[in-house]
Amino acid sequence: MTEHVLRYTRVFDAPRELVFSCMVEPEHMTHFWGPIGVTTPLDQITVDARPGGAFTTVMVNDADGSTYPTSARYTEVSAPERLSWVEAHSGMTVTVRFTDLGDDRTQVDIEQAHVPAQMLDPGAQAGFRTSLDRFAAHLDRLTRAERS
Repeated sequence: MTEHVLRYTRVFDAPRELVFSCMVEPEHMTHFWGPIGVTTPLDQITVDARPGGAFTTVMVNDADGSTYPTSARYTEVSAPERLSWVEAHSGMTVTVRFTDLGDDRTQVDIEQAHVPAQMLDPGAQAGFRTSLDRFAAHLDRLTRAERS
């Protein structure tokens, strides 16, 4: 049986501690969790960022209101270096590594293992990349506000 693995790497112009915090704090996640065309309302995000802790989100399709709930359990929370979780409905394992590149730049490496077939579709992967674009825009707003 083939293990389906996807990997994404992005460099963000933000300090590692901020990038990590944004990935575990609902007040930040609401701004970027999910691809363009969905919203993840703050009241639909719960996070217990510790090994064994759960997090849940409900993404809402902006066009038709359909919902996409997700729940997962953290297997590792090592601030600000690493996060790992397993999604309950799919069994997909996600590991995120945060590398400080200096000069307030952070490389984020995301590995998704045991990826469900529907997420292997190029369209689904492109959608995931738009969530990373939204994340970059959110971090940009935060770092510009800090500099002002």
